[in-house]
Amino acid sequence: MAFVWKLASAIDKHPSKYPVALDPSLSSVPLMNIEPTSHIWQRGLPVLSGARVMLRELRAGDGLSLFSAATNHEVTRYISPPPPTVDGFEQFITWAQRQRVAGQCASFAIVPRGSDAAIGLFHLRSLQPDFCSAEWGFLMASEFWGSGLFADSARMVMEFAFGVLQVHRLEARAALRNERANAALRKLGAVREGVLRKSFVRHGELLDQAMWTILADEWGAAQQPRESQVIH
Repeated sequence: MAFVWKLASAIDKHPSKYPVALDPSLSSVPLMNIEPTSHIWQRGLPVLSGARVMLRELRAGDGLSLFSAATNHEVTRYISPPPPTVDGFEQFITWAQRQRVAGQCASFAIVPRGSDAAIGLFHLRSLQPDFCSAEWGFLMASEFWGSGLFADSARMVMEFAFGVLQVHRLEARAALRNERANAALRKLGAVREGVLRKSFVRHGELLDQAMWTILADEWGAAQQPRESQVIH
């Protein structure tokens, strides 16, 4: 996954242009009540709630737990090098909040039910105006792999992307060697469109990446209730 850590390390040269204040009244707004064209999410991301996990906006203080998750080599083996310090993650969080205000990205912390610690994140960024096309990336602490929390979180992120942001095309890149990420994207219903040859540099090595996409109409069709089957 190609994250935007490097962009975040610079932080906007004019921070006053995009204040990062979060409107607390928005955290309790049900997702179904957010009008797709309102752009209300730019004032603050809603909390997405599942049975075992919730997604909330990244906030100051999440840097420590995210840094802890990223210290595992297997977690960051096939993604862009994450910030090397807790402060670096805090800078990324500040940058992500400013980008949300500007309407350029939405970054969610993954938080298990009964906890307040971020065990990972999902990052959605606009590739075209008004999120017509977007890219997503994700990171999760290795001790939660195989728990089902990733799949639950990913589905909520897709519901937000297609339902609120009105994304038409959602892209993800994964190194071909990253079997876990490729399998997860396939299980979510993504389609592998092709291979981007030697498109990603990691540890001085050029790696091939798979391009995965999910289209809004495909996602919508998959959410339609299936007709009951009668077995005679």
